[in-house]
Amino acid sequence: MSQSVRYRQYPQFGEQHEALRRTVREWCIKELRPHVEEWEEARLFPREIFNRAAELGLLGIRAPEEYGGLGLDWWFTTAYAEEMVHCGMAGLTMALLVQSDMATPVIGEIGNEYHKRNFWEPAIRGEAIAALGISEPDAGSDVAQIRTTARRDGDDYVVNGSKTYITNGTRADFVTLAVRTGGQGFAGISLMLFPTDTKGFSVSRKLEKLGNHCSDTAELSFEDCRVPAKNLLGSENMGFYYIMQNFQGERLVGALSAVAGAQRVLDSTVEFCRDRKVFGRAIVGFQTIRHQIVQLEAELEAARQLCYRAVDLICRGHNAVREITMAKLIGGELACKVADRCLQLHGGAGYMAEYEISRIFRDTRLITIGGGTSEIMREILTKIQGL
Repeated sequence: MSQSVRYRQYPQFGEQHEALRRTVREWCIKELRPHVEEWEEARLFPREIFNRAAELGLLGIRAPEEYGGLGLDWWFTTAYAEEMVHCGMAGLTMALLVQSDMATPVIGEIGNEYHKRNFWEPAIRGEAIAALGISEPDAGSDVAQIRTTARRDGDDYVVNGSKTYITNGTRADFVTLAVRTGGQGFAGISLMLFPTDTKGFSVSRKLEKLGNHCSDTAELSFEDCRVPAKNLLGSENMGFYYIMQNFQGERLVGALSAVAGAQRVLDSTVEFCRDRKVFGRAIVGFQTIRHQIVQLEAELEAARQLCYRAVDLICRGHNAVREITMAKLIGGELACKVADRCLQLHGGAGYMAEYEISRIFRDTRLITIGGGTSEIMREILTKIQGL
């Protein structure tokens, strides 16, 4: 069953969702996928892709129309995330999802009119590239230990420190930045919108990654950077809570993308197994192969339904931290499992760079690390369960 047909069977999606799916799918297949090898080798895709995504309405699906968005709900974001996998570049998908669903939604949630007009709206229009600046060389999963400081000085904050593993970092126009404005621990963290043309800011280095090659990832440096105090998002020293809330959307869209990507690679692997002959018959003719395929199919359906449960709760205004955390944990680890098993089913061909499965294997590995490791997901669940 093709993915385009598969999603039509779910009652959550109607004609409007299918129209969005077609738009994204056709864009991915016709305009993006032909450039896979070129952009992967260049370690960067053109900036114009952000402009094109904005033209298609993809960078502000849930944002109000008054700020250039579509004013739709999470089911449309779901369709967008699930269809983007057809571009064949996890790095490009990740970069766009950072723009639309990781670095900017918090602006709409807690920002004022100045923040929305000067940062959110340009990002939705594709005129400004956004990055999310949380991780540091000594503080990844442990957000409460970040060291980058922002000291109030008159009408400005003076920022000093560094960030690392920042997607879109080499060319971001602004960073939604986590800084320490108070004492140690989670209670001293704030969020601010940091323009990258600020004096004292620099990209320390572009980081070379195992996978997701066509997206840029960077280490950022801040040296006596003066940022207007009005760029503070929300209340001072409340940033940790904003970050934890923002993580929910980031993790959910990551889980949706991971499961959809795993489904795509499983579908293509089934076709490979139909065509590849060994011992006089197609690989899929062997019972052990068929059983592996249907087992993965069943597990993907379960993970997809878990993601959809979380989306449903959000759309109905309920807390979905438990379900989102589970979706990130189960969906991410399953995606890695599917990539590994599908590479195995390709045999020696799977280990060759010319086959897409080798790139998918590398790219997929990030999902259980980025946006909160699997270990962190389990720890969150133990607290929710009161263990």
